[in-house]
Amino acid sequence: MVITRDEAAAAQNTTERLVDLQEPGTSANGQRPQGAQPRPLMMQPAAETSGFFLLGSEVSRVGLRMPEFTPTDPELWFSIIDRSFHASGITADATKFGYALTTLGPRYTLEVRDIIMNPPAEGAYETLKSELTKRLSLSQEHKTRRLLEHEEIGDRKPSQFLRHLRSLGGNAVGDQVVRTVWLSRLPAHIQPHLVTRTADTLEQLADIAGAIVEATMTPLYQVAEATRSSASQAQPRNDPVSMEAKLELRLAQMRLALQQEMSEQLSAIRRSINEIGENRRACRDRSGDRRRPRSHSRSRSGSRGQSASGICWCH
Repeated sequence: MVITRDEAAAAQNTTERLVDLQEPGTSANGQRPQGAQPRPLMMQPAAETSGFFLLGSEVSRVGLRMPEFTPTDPELWFSIIDRSFHASGITADATKFGYALTTLGPRYTLEVRDIIMNPPAEGAYETLKSELTKRLSLSQEHKTRRLLEHEEIGDRKPSQFLRHLRSLGGNAVGDQVVRTVWLSRLPAHIQPHLVTRTADTLEQLADIAGAIVEATMTPLYQVAEATRSSASQAQPRNDPVSMEAKLELRLAQMRLALQQEMSEQLSAIRRSINEIGENRRACRDRSGDRRRPRSHSRSRSGSRGQSASGICWCH
């Protein structure tokens, strides 16, 4: 608690009255003779007296409510408690150091164990502030590298993977970094539809990617049936995001249809190749039979499948 100037003046006046009652020359009713000077009040220069503090003195102990430590942004947290120390009049380095340590908790005190065990003789609080900020920032950089190098989408949906990357990166990783990593981990057939959409937010891109994944994982006839049902029941919407999602869904359907058509054509080509091979083998067999010695009647009957030059029609 800090004594204001008015409170100090009131306390001085009260003390003067008590002193006057004991001073020589004071009347019975406590009145001082005219012209008599009061004895000056002697106050202790200490900064602390039963929880009361004088303005301008160094304050080493006071009741202060500390905010919860934020490891994702220690620089902001130290800025807040510095302002709290200033508002409460706390200037002693040891007091600041102690308050900060009691708020960190066991997990983060391990980060600065060396400073706690052997604090510097001067500037312990400033050393704690600078070292803790630097070490936690390095930990955050390690998380970012891990996010860039090791995280994979696995069996998660695009939106689930996006939330996972954001939780792993914390406040130290910007949306642009998350966007780059997220896009690079998506399936190859989805990436071309999203990389050029620079104006869309990550949430919009996640919705589009989810629609493409659902379309490519669902049989075509089910997708078409669901599309017809929703088109007949839903009212027209002018939302650009929903329109883009529908467009991407339609493109995925067309891509599936094209893949099926190409597969059917490839099967037909293979069947044709097999038939040609069988015909060529049959012609070779008939040509071999023609070269064997036979009777005149058998030669005439065997020449029906040949031309006048004796060459098989298959050739």
